[in-house]
Amino acid sequence: MAGCRPSRGPRRGRNGRPDAEEVIHRLASRQHGVVSRGQLVEAGLPKGVLDRLVTAGRLRPVHRGVYRVGPVVAPRSLEMAAVLACGSSSAVSHWSAAFMCWRLPDDSRPSPVHVTVWRGRRAHGGILVHRSRLARDEVRRIEGIAVTTPARTLLDLAGYAGSRELERAVAEALARRLVGPRQVLELLDRYPRRSGSRQLRSLICGADGPVLTRSEAEELFLTLVRKAELPTPEVNVEVAGFEVDFLWRTHGLVVEIDGYAFHSSRDQFERDRRRDGVLVRSGFRVMRVTWGQLVHESAPLLGRLGMALGSMSSR
Repeated sequence: MAGCRPSRGPRRGRNGRPDAEEVIHRLASRQHGVVSRGQLVEAGLPKGVLDRLVTAGRLRPVHRGVYRVGPVVAPRSLEMAAVLACGSSSAVSHWSAAFMCWRLPDDSRPSPVHVTVWRGRRAHGGILVHRSRLARDEVRRIEGIAVTTPARTLLDLAGYAGSRELERAVAEALARRLVGPRQVLELLDRYPRRSGSRQLRSLICGADGPVLTRSEAEELFLTLVRKAELPTPEVNVEVAGFEVDFLWRTHGLVVEIDGYAFHSSRDQFERDRRRDGVLVRSGFRVMRVTWGQLVHESAPLLGRLGMALGSMSSR
C-alpha cells in the first residue's frame, strides 16, 4: 500500500464519529506530514468535515486528494505525497529514487517527483508519471515510502538519462555498494528489450567501467576511506613539484587514482610513471588505484591501504 492506515481506536464524539484531529494527526505523524482523502474517508471522517478542514486551512492541498497537514514541509513529504496521489500500485523512481536511495544532497533533489505506476495511470501536476511493470523485488520501502531498488533505478535511468549522467549514476551506485553488478545483470536479463539496456550492460561488464571525472573519482575514494575510518589524507597538494591526488604526509604515502578521463591517453600514462619515479626518489611510496579496484575490489584495496599506512613510520 502507498500509505499506512490509521490504527484502530480513535476517540469518538457523541455522534459516534471518530475525532477528526486525532485521525489526521495519527496518519500525518507517520506519513511525513501528508494524508490522502481516501484514507481519511476510510477512517470514518465525513466528506463534509474534510471540505471544511480544507477551507479552514487545516488540510493544505498538495495534489488532487492529497493534503499536507500544517505549514511545515517535512523532508520526505513531496515523495510521500506523490505516491499517495498515484495509488498503491506506484513507487518513487528514476532520479527521485536515486535521490532517496543514494542520499544525495538536497540541492540535487529532482523536480517534479518521478513515480512509476504499474497498474492504471493517473496524471498529477508536480509528478512525472512513468508507466511500467514493476516486480515485488524491484521495490523497497524507505521511511515508509515505496521506492524502486538501486538496481531497478539504474535500469530506469538507462532509458531516460544521457550517457554521461548514466555513467555517473552507475559509478556512484557501485562505489557506494548500493548494488552489485550481478543484481543489475539479473534485471537486464529480465528486461532484455528495455531502452538503454545495452549501454547499461556495457558499463557494468566493461573492463574500464564508467569514465569518472577527477573530482568524482576523488569523492568516491574519500567515501571509502571515511567508511573504513582510516586517516583523512590531504587532497590535490603539491609534492616534489607535482600535484598529487591524495597525500598522507606523515606516512610518506601518495595515492593516485587512474581510470578517469584525465588519465586516458598513452602519453599521460607514461608521464604518470615518470612522475611516480620522481616521487619515489623523493622518499614517498606511490599507490595507484584503478576504477575497477575502487568499485569492485574496495575491501582488498582498503586492506592494502591500511597496511601501507600502518607499516610506514611517521616522519
